[in-house]
Amino acid sequence: MEGGLAAQEAGADRVELCGDLAEGGATPSAGMIQVVRSRLSIPLYVIIRPRGGDFCYSDPEFEVMQHDIARAKEASVDGVVFGILRKDGSVDAERTGALAALARPVRVTFHRAFDVARDPFEALEDLIRLGIDRVLTSGQEPSAHEGLDRIADLIRRADGRIVVMPGGGVHEQNIREIVEKTGATEIHASGSAPLESRMAYRNDRVVMGRAPTPSEYTRRVTDPDRIRAFVRALES
Repeated sequence: MEGGLAAQEAGADRVELCGDLAEGGATPSAGMIQVVRSRLSIPLYVIIRPRGGDFCYSDPEFEVMQHDIARAKEASVDGVVFGILRKDGSVDAERTGALAALARPVRVTFHRAFDVARDPFEALEDLIRLGIDRVLTSGQEPSAHEGLDRIADLIRRADGRIVVMPGGGVHEQNIREIVEKTGATEIHASGSAPLESRMAYRNDRVVMGRAPTPSEYTRRVTDPDRIRAFVRALES
């Protein structure tokens, strides 16, 4: 909740709400969605991802995603963010189309599952055919900066039929270059920073997550100063 408010106050145009960022993002709780929605005036998108790991989902996991989209719509979100692949690395068009239809009229973004698809240009055309509004990508490289050439190519090929939004490893020093060299009209960044716990008593022998893990007494949160720096970089 604090991250959404910090992003809004610092000048972000939209927020993607995620739980479990250590796993790359997972669906936040219904309570989290409702509270954030009640506090934000900017558009709110919610990730629909039942677990970390790959994007080839079982039938029960797909059912969970359907229910999560329905609950997100009830909370009046502006968009949902998901991605589903087949075993062969192609976009699961049938399930993607079904989730998109369930989500409407809210907007639909296909997330960085795109970056592990077998053929990005085939995947792009599949998403366009399905009427997906936006795709988030690092150009199938570790970061958007490393994937600049492919992102630029994807934007050219999309030709306005879908928004191609660079994301992954975006920071204050490279955000302007990414926009200028790709022609992107939207960009995705976390703008996070470590926050030390308020706990005075600490037992550092115990960790609650999977090892190896950072200390339970440090977590990453949205840093409003970093969001402001992104805005300044794009306005300069």
